[in-house]
Amino acid sequence: MAVRTAPSKTRVSLDRSIERMRKQLAELTPFLGKGKPTRSLEEFDLETERLIGDVLGQTSDLLHAYEYAELGEAAGLVNMTDEAPEGTAMEDNQRQSLLQRSRVLESCVSELEARRSAIPKKAKVGQTLIGPQIAEHMTGELRSVSQDASLREAGQLMQQWKTGSLLVTNSQSYVGLLTDSALAREVVANGLDPARTLVKACMRAPVIAIEGNRPIIEAVRLMKEQATRHLAVTQDGQIIGVISVSNILRYYSGVV
Repeated sequence: MAVRTAPSKTRVSLDRSIERMRKQLAELTPFLGKGKPTRSLEEFDLETERLIGDVLGQTSDLLHAYEYAELGEAAGLVNMTDEAPEGTAMEDNQRQSLLQRSRVLESCVSELEARRSAIPKKAKVGQTLIGPQIAEHMTGELRSVSQDASLREAGQLMQQWKTGSLLVTNSQSYVGLLTDSALAREVVANGLDPARTLVKACMRAPVIAIEGNRPIIEAVRLMKEQATRHLAVTQDGQIIGVISVSNILRYYSGVV
């Protein structure tokens, strides 16, 4: 007589968590114009944060990713012309933020499904994250500026290359990172002369880096920990690119 084994408590718990997460994902659909929402977006976000924290933990990187999505920082991700009506821009930005939320919830479902499928197997030490690798979504072109260049020169290079950050060199290696926000903050807030102030006075050093083969969600966590929007990406100790909040939001928005 065959003996039927009962499913483990862990599997049952994961099944329930996956069902809850899928239900939450389905309830996001009306906010995208495919139905009428039954509550406000603020209420939905609060419940979603509680759900992710309950299912994946308060320190989950996916919870941090959802918080990023709520910020609605997708304005620069859609290539809109300057002539686009302001109302249209706001609507598009809100839609991108909603799409980012959707991608995070899909990632939550994938994470839970991966945990469920791994139950029969012996877990590898330290293997807790899954998902696309950072190198797949970084900017591969290495744009740099000398630490002895002026802030005006750096600003002109950013404008020329349409980038929000520059790696800073000392002619031998990368010694820091200069971002457009840091440049604007230092020049405007502190009244610096961009023609006479050197890049090394405003760069962030040392370079904060992350390996390109790590999951993209780890970049979200490191940015939050280090209070930065840009990270250098390395491979075998060599910098091969840069990943920014914009790169990450493109991924969560589904924008190529």
